[in-house]
Amino acid sequence: MSSGPEVADVFRRHADAYRRARDGHLGRVERRVMRAIELCRTAELGGHTEACLDCGLIRCAYNSCRNRHCPKCQGQARAEWLATRQAELLPVPYFHVVFTLPAPVAEIAFQNKKVVYAILFRAAAETLRRIGADPKHLGAEIGLVAVLHSWGQNLHYHPHVHCVVPGGGLSPDGTRWIGCRAGFFLPVRVLSRLFRRLFLDALRAAFEAGELGFFDELVGLARSAAFKDRLRALRRIEWVVYAKRPFGGPAQVLAYLGRYTHRVAIANSRLVEMTDTDVAFRWKDYRHGGKTKVMTLAAHEFIRRFLLHTLPDGFHRIRHFGFLANGHRAAKLALCRKLLDAPVAISAPEPTNASADRTAGPPAWSRCPCCGGAFVVVSILSATLSRQPAFWNDSS
Repeated sequence: MSSGPEVADVFRRHADAYRRARDGHLGRVERRVMRAIELCRTAELGGHTEACLDCGLIRCAYNSCRNRHCPKCQGQARAEWLATRQAELLPVPYFHVVFTLPAPVAEIAFQNKKVVYAILFRAAAETLRRIGADPKHLGAEIGLVAVLHSWGQNLHYHPHVHCVVPGGGLSPDGTRWIGCRAGFFLPVRVLSRLFRRLFLDALRAAFEAGELGFFDELVGLARSAAFKDRLRALRRIEWVVYAKRPFGGPAQVLAYLGRYTHRVAIANSRLVEMTDTDVAFRWKDYRHGGKTKVMTLAAHEFIRRFLLHTLPDGFHRIRHFGFLANGHRAAKLALCRKLLDAPVAISAPEPTNASADRTAGPPAWSRCPCCGGAFVVVSILSATLSRQPAFWNDSS
């Protein structure tokens, strides 16, 4: 367990002053996220006491906030989600494609998260599906898992979607599996041009339907002429679609998904130091070869950047499309396995003897730090809050 500072420590020390300084500028979602992280694993949320069966050590374990923005509350959700995804892997190459919004669109997205994020998902998925279905490229129905991220390493606002895509798909008549060329999925330039067109067409439709709002420095875009000028400028620039190297195999796909699907803006492990005024954290500078550096921010600026990445209530940031779409996933995957002559779902790699020894018995978090024995619950600690906090209903 890390002994360094955590995001919760930053909020507990600096959040009250931040709320006072920005009163009137904080939305309900941001306030709820702050409160959840402050209370996470404290007596206010209740918990239980547990005792080691072997040495008798007694400790308190407090409840988690279960908020999806909390760095400490994603482990169990990630494990359950990955267990399901493991059963869906196919014995084919997998590719990683990233769709990124240009800065002038990101400005609009920040003020219209729910609408623009939904457009981003649809445009990215439709781009891959259309190019994949084109006989000039693949000529198949593909599937994909898409994950929304809105941050870069320095915590600036940088909305983009990571897509994990099997390297092939079903033929139009459903009688064949059509695989892609070795090491190559779909042409990035073609993807980029179609993505730009689909996204901007959908953004224009949202504007015409009155679904977009503009505030502060963007208030001028509420005028139709100004918005059309912005769209024309966006059609003239190149949009970034990045296709990474294919994964080495299903186990690598699972490892990647485990890192990305339930990630929050910054992990506790990246925090280096916290003072009465500042927060320092590690980051990778990809403009200089991915070199690891330490960035120091004023505590209020750190909190501001963290809160840039809160999601609208009920918004799902992991979505499935094509033959992996929720409505027909089981049937389509069964057909894919039949056509690939792989009727049984892929299993996770067998653990080595060393790892098997480490994982035998109770998991590490439930073992006694003194003797390694198992803990059992001996009493329940009631929450000191008067009612269940609203952030426990936060969407995954």
